[in-house]
Amino acid sequence: MSDSEAVIRLYKSEDKIHPRAVDGFFARWRWACVALTQLVFYGLPWLTWGDRPAVLFDLASRRFYIFGLVLYPQDFVYLTALLLISAYSLFLFTAIAGRVWCGYACPQTVYTEIFVRIEQWFEGDRHARLRLDKAGWSVNKLWRKGGKHGVWIALSLFTGLSFVGYFTPIRELMSLSFSGWEAFWVLFYGFATYGNAGFMREQVCKYMCPYARFQSAMFDRDTLIVSYDPARGEPRGHNTQRKKGEAHALGDCIDCKLCVQVCPTGIDIREGLQYECISCAACIDVCDGVMDKMGTSRGLIRYDTENGMARGFSRGQRLRRVLRPRVLVYGALLLLVGGALMWSLWSRHDFRVDVIRDRATLARQVEDGWVENVYRLQLMNATERPQLLHVEADGLPGLKLSQATQVALAPAEARWVTVTLRLPPQSLSGLKPGAQPMRWRVSSDGGDTVTEKSTFILPR
Repeated sequence: MSDSEAVIRLYKSEDKIHPRAVDGFFARWRWACVALTQLVFYGLPWLTWGDRPAVLFDLASRRFYIFGLVLYPQDFVYLTALLLISAYSLFLFTAIAGRVWCGYACPQTVYTEIFVRIEQWFEGDRHARLRLDKAGWSVNKLWRKGGKHGVWIALSLFTGLSFVGYFTPIRELMSLSFSGWEAFWVLFYGFATYGNAGFMREQVCKYMCPYARFQSAMFDRDTLIVSYDPARGEPRGHNTQRKKGEAHALGDCIDCKLCVQVCPTGIDIREGLQYECISCAACIDVCDGVMDKMGTSRGLIRYDTENGMARGFSRGQRLRRVLRPRVLVYGALLLLVGGALMWSLWSRHDFRVDVIRDRATLARQVEDGWVENVYRLQLMNATERPQLLHVEADGLPGLKLSQATQVALAPAEARWVTVTLRLPPQSLSGLKPGAQPMRWRVSSDGGDTVTEKSTFILPR
């Protein structure tokens, strides 16, 4: 290679980040969120509701059980509402306080916190882990690394088992009676957890997660973000300079770099807002500890807004600026969708009815001039108690069922029923050929009634 030639590397492997352990107000909140989310995730599959799991998405029978609710694929609108609520909640929290979801409740962050804590148990804190990585292989390194990965793998497999436990009763899975697909998803989800939380960690947040890329569209100058106060901290100076009597010319930052060491994404918050920041506030906790030791006030790194930093707003002024138009719009949409979902669930019928015309026989004329249409009704019991349903039709004079229709449904049963409607010849006068509006009325012994619009076809 000549002197004028150079190698341009498009990809460069990054050094592994070993975040330092930190304790403080925000760290305790973060671990409280870890405990809460994992208690819900691991605990729900074990809860029972009657003789079944409290939460079960039974794909084989197309039933979705959520405590007392029995949902069918036709209830997809509820999933749409939940997705809208999740989206607007994310937008609302981001507009108010930045990436707090990422820092406290995102599964990637939560499992990374758990895996790093396990790593600390086996290998020690940051400096001990760095020394262990640089050391040659020995019995000590082998058992520490092996023990860590053993616990990681066990936790990952249990996480995959818990995930599949939402689709197959987990007590059946614990008996190790897996089908092929169940085993695949346990291993797949476990492998994803092991890889993402054990190895990829911050790389997922920085390069794979789209939220980091479009978050700037939801930020403005009144969004609370983790901020370093350069007016107070600069110029930086080590303790040695302060001991020489130069403290009067220095800011409060002693350039200890602890804020960088505790950051799970490896950034320096003193360089300003960066897309890699997940608002975990670990740098706030460690900096407050340093300020306490230095005898200066806390808040060199703090949650603040760009306007607050630039204009010196008080805490009350910052909070008053929270209620700005975009926050009000997100909040109103969230209340609207949430209220609609609650009203829909509260007014939900105990059964569902879907009406489908029999395409093989749209309309035909039978004996004595009667016109006959054939329909298929799907009746779905949305409760876990037996129901007796009565099927009726009206909307046209003389319209009658060819047979009395009563359908007994078992708990959570769905059944297709073929029903024939007939219209007498004396009712045909004044009616044009084609589709005539009519209604199906299905009622239960419990007094619930569902009405479905349909049409009766008159032949030409």
